[in-house]
Amino acid sequence: MSYHFIIRLINNMASENQTGVETFFLLGLSEDSELQPFLFGLFLTIYLVIMLGNLLIILAISSDSHLHTPMYSFLSNLSFTDICFSTTTVPKMLVNIQTQSKSITYTGCLTQVFFVLMFAGLENFLLAAMAYDRYVAICYPLRYTVIMNPHLCDLLILLSLFISLVDALLHSLMVLRLSFCTDLEIPHFFCELAQVIKLACSNTLINNILVYLVTGIVGSVPLLGIIFSYIKIVSSIPRIPSADGIYKAFSTCGSHLSVVFLFYGTAFGVYISSAVTHSSKKVAVASVMYTVVPPMMNPFIYSLRNRDMKGALKKLLWKTPSFS
Repeated sequence: MSYHFIIRLINNMASENQTGVETFFLLGLSEDSELQPFLFGLFLTIYLVIMLGNLLIILAISSDSHLHTPMYSFLSNLSFTDICFSTTTVPKMLVNIQTQSKSITYTGCLTQVFFVLMFAGLENFLLAAMAYDRYVAICYPLRYTVIMNPHLCDLLILLSLFISLVDALLHSLMVLRLSFCTDLEIPHFFCELAQVIKLACSNTLINNILVYLVTGIVGSVPLLGIIFSYIKIVSSIPRIPSADGIYKAFSTCGSHLSVVFLFYGTAFGVYISSAVTHSSKKVAVASVMYTVVPPMMNPFIYSLRNRDMKGALKKLLWKTPSFS
């Protein structure tokens, strides 16, 4: 199922179910007009760093045959997901700042809700797949190539995409059944599902139940898989005979653990901040942490902490064409 088909599907359903709503208004991070140029420059820089950093990771992995392994296949897909995740939210915010407009169409808002949920879910499952890959590599090194064969890797990626797509489509379709009144201001820089539901003037009980139930399952199952994998990894480290083997085990897991802590740490930070504060602006600022910061930091974490990635990036950046 292509992204173009999904967008057409949402557009068609939005036009059929639209309840007189044409435009939502994204209030952004600040309404201070003097702060807008600073925010524009900051987020443009962050977005360019995200694009460049993750594209370099993808190009380095694709150009180096030594990195054509399951671990780096998952990493390449994670970088692509980070690019898509940030592209779903940041460009619209930049356009709104530049044009001094806060509007986003009803269809555009629903489309943004869908893709934010899908790419956040996909990143969640890819991190779990990477944890399983490290578990097999360290606990069953002799059987690694047999267990983590290309078919299994492709299956894990496709399954992650399918579950994330179904989850996002379910929530988006449930939003379509809601009726909206006149107060259509979203105190955020993108159409976040929870904020959109709050604007509805019809009954949102089913929507809220699904948000807590489905999101809880989709979020907790991969996290439990990651925790289980690392419990097994830690328990197997004393059985590794050489110091070099222990160092290699820690070095291959260090980058992934850093990314996991960054992703889940920022997500939990937003959840806690929304629970303890009633300020929508503070929640919007906190949401930057999980929508923008992880995609920006992931390339640095993998390029600085991983020896193979550093070597591949050096080859990519310093490679010169031959004119012989």
